[in-house]
Amino acid sequence: MLKLIRAVALPSLFALTACGTDPAPEPVEQIIVREPGAAPAATAAASVANDPAATLIAEGKAAFANCAACHTVEKGAASGAGPNLFGIVGTKAGQVAGFSYSDALKASGITWTASELNGYIANPATKVPGTTMIAGAIAEPAKRQAVIAYIESVAAN
Repeated sequence: MLKLIRAVALPSLFALTACGTDPAPEPVEQIIVREPGAAPAATAAASVANDPAATLIAEGKAAFANCAACHTVEKGAASGAGPNLFGIVGTKAGQVAGFSYSDALKASGITWTASELNGYIANPATKVPGTTMIAGAIAEPAKRQAVIAYIESVAAN
């Protein structure tokens, strides 16, 4: 039996040790394809890092992920539990077609400016008593500013 193991195992062992002697493979050439007019990824990341407004918008987009449970910001997208916020800045409260607003918000007389949005998302029930937006208050001023910058940016692009 030992002779059989030696007869099978030793040639296999030598064959395996030979595998490690191959030279390292050559580097593989990578081709990166991007859309015409789009900045290369490294340049885009560097431009965000050097542009405070772009950084604020990127932070707002990340923070908006919580809001996205109820709201959309894509042009023409359907409203969810909350209205679509595309182009909301500069419009009167309670005016997104197809969304059923609370009577309180419709009667509020608010025109959505950055300042009004800031007050509303800080504490919706305090800003508009009787509103049906019961979740989503953002306590941190910097996070509110970032979310507002993001909401403004989607309609501008």
